[in-house]
Amino acid sequence: MAEKEGAKVGAEEMEEREREGEAEEVEVKFRLFDGSDIGPVRCNAAATTVAALKDRVVADWPKDKSISPKTANDVKLISGGKILENDKSVAQCRAPFGDLPSNAITMHVVVQPLSAKSKPDW
Repeated sequence: MAEKEGAKVGAEEMEEREREGEAEEVEVKFRLFDGSDIGPVRCNAAATTVAALKDRVVADWPKDKSISPKTANDVKLISGGKILENDKSVAQCRAPFGDLPSNAITMHVVVQPLSAKSKPDW
């Protein structure tokens, strides 16, 4: 019960900050399939969309990796156990986690394999 109340207070506080025009800067780090990272990248939580983060991941992808995305559509970002939607802002995707610093986020990156796209539906 206390967790729900804390989450509600955190969400209300975040909405109030957005209404007041407070530009909250966050640091986002992207964890790749092999445990390496891209970033951290600083962004405005209210103004930056998940689609923009995906574009950044594709642009900054290490050249030495055997698996690499061709476009942002090949990438899925996961944060807090949820696949993030392209049209959402970073602020909308974040879940408050009590006393943890709210200005640092690690997102997991999943690259959709080419073979999964080319298989016909049965």
